Amino acid sequence: MAKTLRSGDNRREQTSIKEDNKHLFRFTKYERVLILLFFITLPLSNPWVRGDGVGYYAFGRAILIGHNLDFTKDWLAANDSFRMGRIDSGGNIRPSQYTVTGHLDNHFTLGPAFLWAPFLVAAHLAVKISHLFGSHISADGVSSPYRIAMALSTALYGFLAIWISFRLAKKYCEEKWAFLGALGIWFASSLPVYMYFNPSWAHAHSAFAVALFLWYWDRTRAERTWIQWLILGAIAGLMINVYYVNAILLIVPLLESLSEFWKRQKAHQLASARRLFVYDVIFSVTIFVALVPIFITKKIIYGSYFDLGYPENWFWSSPALLKVCFAADHGLFSWTPILILSVVGLFLLRRYARDLSFTFTAGFLIYLYTIGCYQNWDGLSSFGNRFFISLTPMFVLGLASFFNWIADSWNERPATAFAYGTTALLIVWNLGLIFQWGTHLIPVRGPISWRDAAYNQVAVVPVQSVRSLEAYFTRRGRLMNLIEQQDMQQLRERNEKPLDKSPRDD
Repeated sequence: MAKTLRSGDNRREQTSIKEDNKHLFRFTKYERVLILLFFITLPLSNPWVRGDGVGYYAFGRAILIGHNLDFTKDWLAANDSFRMGRIDSGGNIRPSQYTVTGHLDNHFTLGPAFLWAPFLVAAHLAVKISHLFGSHISADGVSSPYRIAMALSTALYGFLAIWISFRLAKKYCEEKWAFLGALGIWFASSLPVYMYFNPSWAHAHSAFAVALFLWYWDRTRAERTWIQWLILGAIAGLMINVYYVNAILLIVPLLESLSEFWKRQKAHQLASARRLFVYDVIFSVTIFVALVPIFITKKIIYGSYFDLGYPENWFWSSPALLKVCFAADHGLFSWTPILILSVVGLFLLRRYARDLSFTFTAGFLIYLYTIGCYQNWDGLSSFGNRFFISLTPMFVLGLASFFNWIADSWNERPATAFAYGTTALLIVWNLGLIFQWGTHLIPVRGPISWRDAAYNQVAVVPVQSVRSLEAYFTRRGRLMNLIEQQDMQQLRERNEKPLDKSPRDD
């Protein structure tokens, strides 16, 4: 039988923090396997900037090279699908792309550029030094060294999201189930697409920032000092800087504070309640200060500190919850079914850590509701529902909790066989679907045919994947150009449909 999950009382928390501090940089055998897998998969990193990634990367390039917010070079050098609607037939940026301040309409977040910065600076210095030895590599922020640095660092942040999530999960679950939870979410969710294939997008960074936030929140919640509240606020600010919708996860410390206020007032500990209020103020002010770079850039670009530049509508009274979860148009559970087990696992966690189960389940449900209210809830060009990659640490813990519950309910051998077999099967399915999506065997936008997808998994993917994987490592530039051409063709066909429906339409 697997060991029972530990309860969430203060003594357990304090002991866990001491153990966590003691072993923070001491790797177990499972962690060594995770690290090995990271290095083995690192060559999958794809150093290209495309789609939404053009906007994210533009902040890093423009600030590093031009020391300004001029994104002209990025827009003109972007991939064809990004240029569509932004660049006219003469190769000029359309006037509609400029805001009232004369800047290009770049509504994407700054956070990824913050996280890329150390690696881009290192690449820039390496390029400058290479010039002293006769190299002619362009120091423009878009040449190969910069893009490689961007791609490798994104993979690193994606891995750190998995590793931190594993650390969080093994605090509550047996380590082998935490490992299996990390492995399953790493390769059977939408994360690998945005960790390796589309590294210029913000999702791997978002998973990292959220994992760091939830891990530090959980690690310090037994008795958090004002300095730890300040650090938690700074991490929360980074989390929101990377992806605005992550602000929803502030519900986690909010629920914690409300619970503590209730307990302390009920126990007539008014001085302690006042101290907690001061800590909450410190936390909130720190978040605001951390968001100042966003306010400044929005003022420069849009003329208003609070104009985020997103014109899409939100339908708060009619969330598309079932579609978000189960639609053929990038449904969360239909595309990445392993997340069903993760969400069930978050609910089962209540048997062992009721407060954590309630808080994380509430966070997931509120996040789900918010995405369901968004006009483009399907993520448009998306593998699965990419918006939920931010919740990677919750999914890792949930999956580990599910397997731990199975192990507590069954005998060890059948539980282990079920857990490893199910994870392996879902990973294989997911990798096959990623291949279909990446090579346009299925549409990258809009609903897909599950009948076609299932047929491709059996009859097409095993044959074509070997050849495409060889091309990915030996003729990657040519393969990426072909994929871009296929994407443009599908986009033109989609735009030519006379009655193309909104993602919210029935």
